[in-house]
Amino acid sequence: MVPCVAMKATDLRGILGYMVRFRDRLFVLNIDSAVLAADTYRTLLLDISVLRSLNINVLIVHGASRRIAALADQLGQPASDLDGLGITDTPTLELALLAAYRFAHDILQGLAESDVRAAVTNAVVAHPAGIRGGRDFQHTGKVERVDTPLLHQLLGEGVVPVIPPIGMDGNGRSYRVNSDQVALAVAQALNADKLMYITTHNGIAEAGALSAQFSVAEAKTCLRSRGAQWTPEMRSQWEHGLRACEQGVQRVHFINGLQDEALLGEVFSNEGVGTMIYANEYQSIRPARKRDTGIILRLIREAVSAEELVARTRREIHEQLDHFFVFEIDRNVVACAGLRTYAAEGLAELHCLFVAAAHENQGIGRKLIEYCADRARALGCRRLLALSTQTFNYFKHKGGFEEGQLDDLPAERKAAYQQQGRQSRILIKDL
Repeated sequence: MVPCVAMKATDLRGILGYMVRFRDRLFVLNIDSAVLAADTYRTLLLDISVLRSLNINVLIVHGASRRIAALADQLGQPASDLDGLGITDTPTLELALLAAYRFAHDILQGLAESDVRAAVTNAVVAHPAGIRGGRDFQHTGKVERVDTPLLHQLLGEGVVPVIPPIGMDGNGRSYRVNSDQVALAVAQALNADKLMYITTHNGIAEAGALSAQFSVAEAKTCLRSRGAQWTPEMRSQWEHGLRACEQGVQRVHFINGLQDEALLGEVFSNEGVGTMIYANEYQSIRPARKRDTGIILRLIREAVSAEELVARTRREIHEQLDHFFVFEIDRNVVACAGLRTYAAEGLAELHCLFVAAAHENQGIGRKLIEYCADRARALGCRRLLALSTQTFNYFKHKGGFEEGQLDDLPAERKAAYQQQGRQSRILIKDL
């Protein structure tokens, strides 16, 4: 018997919030052929059916290299190219056609088991890759355009379009095209909200830990510094994902399709389970609003219990709301900080800095420190103060603070410091 796992009411509320946000939005899923070839692929298709049941539009692009390689071995026919980037000779094109449409059929069959309507389409118009570097790429193609009216019609009728890595030209000739290229073209043409690469890895790891999010600029830096160490498949996905963000797709995700419920975990949890590249204003720091009072109170509750932060009542936070800033991810508050100024002394105090546990070690705290330092500087302050009982090393090593003395505090703050009796370390940062 499978044990029953209780779901918290807070989990349901969180999912409901995402349901409202994503209803009628379009997710383009680019599924790696290695995922489709694994025993877990039916679970992935079941997760896709969950998205459809929540009125999230889904379009599937898939690869074929794993099955091309298997067919080549089975038939004793060497393949000239597997991923649609090299030279596709005539025998390999035949293998690619057979492999691609077998995978497409598997997807249709798996979705039908969950009563989800889907259709394999010929929506990719391609032209020959041609001759490059003196080499004729034969039946390898490049995406010329996407038949958006066809795809809009299918999506409007609640049908999941399934697009194999095969393109056709105006004369009905077929070409092997790379699925990353297809997914990018489709996501851009349909103005998709998300492009999700469902692969055999979770994304990018830094120092042994998964890096959950990159801005476009950070992703470019990562590609330049580390791309040579990646597999060709991973580099291709990263390059195409970057281009998607630059061409209007707001979020590009990389998740492990072999991991149970990875797709739902990435979509319906704030922290996600993979790596994401975001465009434009995905992350933002903004002044706190009235509705943030309770959120800030809940956010810092654990730190207050651990005596990391001074206890504050809802009324105190509400009255000081003009001094608070929050850090949002996808319109969810995940961190906060306060900034109090002492204009006469040219000083400002950074206080109540806290980052939710799920978002630690992502540079959010440092960004809030820099933001508050910039605001203090703009207000004419010469020095930024912070008091800490347990995280003073963080302020010194990550925030650029140094140890200060009691006399560094303004008179008003010194009195409160002595009255509290917390013996906090006094930290200073020259602006």
